[in-house]
Amino acid sequence: MQFLAYLLIYPIIWLISKLPFPLLYLLSDGIYILLYRVIGYRKKAVRRNLAMALPHLSEAERLRIEKKSFQHLCDMFLEMIKTLSISRKTMETRFTFTNMDLFHAMEEKGKSIALMCGHYASYEWVISMNYYTRFKGFAIYKRIANPYFDRLVKKIRSRFKAYLITTKETKPTIEKNAREGVLGLYGFASDQTPRWSETNLHWHHFMGIETPIHIGAESLAKQYDMNVLFLKVRKVKRGYYEGTFEILSDNVHEVPDYKLSEAFMAKVEAQILEQPEYYMWTHKRWKHKKRTA
Repeated sequence: MQFLAYLLIYPIIWLISKLPFPLLYLLSDGIYILLYRVIGYRKKAVRRNLAMALPHLSEAERLRIEKKSFQHLCDMFLEMIKTLSISRKTMETRFTFTNMDLFHAMEEKGKSIALMCGHYASYEWVISMNYYTRFKGFAIYKRIANPYFDRLVKKIRSRFKAYLITTKETKPTIEKNAREGVLGLYGFASDQTPRWSETNLHWHHFMGIETPIHIGAESLAKQYDMNVLFLKVRKVKRGYYEGTFEILSDNVHEVPDYKLSEAFMAKVEAQILEQPEYYMWTHKRWKHKKRTA
């Protein structure tokens, strides 16, 4: 059944990937109407998140952000499909980096790099930076249940010299590379909700709300002595993005525990406050509450 679903859906995906961008965004407009106005996909969750995170805004202002966030979500979904056939030249014009010199300077230090970014703007097209790095690039992702689509996603990423590894594969991969002297670039999108657990949860105020945050990237960076960068992504206009690197640490052992993770979340928060419509509000970000004794 999973293979049948793949056979039925893949031709549609391939055809969409071949659409010129004007038609791609026309299709996105149609999907937005269906998703937001007809189906109302996760509209309640988005509205709740916006009310919690941006209480200082009026209902009208939050409604404007809500609509724009759904429009961006549809754009990003189709841009992800477009990755299947997009050329390197086109990608390089649509996702640019403002300060690759800083990244190359970090490469010269001879340590692997943990690159942290949020689910903001175009986190899908961040993989294009593998065109510019000398390090072997690894993107951490959640495995897709359908194995045929999972392989398709890996195939798409391999076009950009990116190797996909699951969360379970992350530490063994880093450990193996460190043992063999392979310098790696590891991409962490660590701003979403960690799995609930009685242990290993670090609580932090994100958008003014106390919530557990991921600390895995920081822990691995310290264990394997990696430099840590933040990638700030800005949506310039529809279909065009700009990435800027910022140093979180070039000596992780001097940073107190949890401070790297907290600094990362602060940078994601600053991004959101600048242009909140480009954040992934559909995720139930603040679903966990701290238990009291």
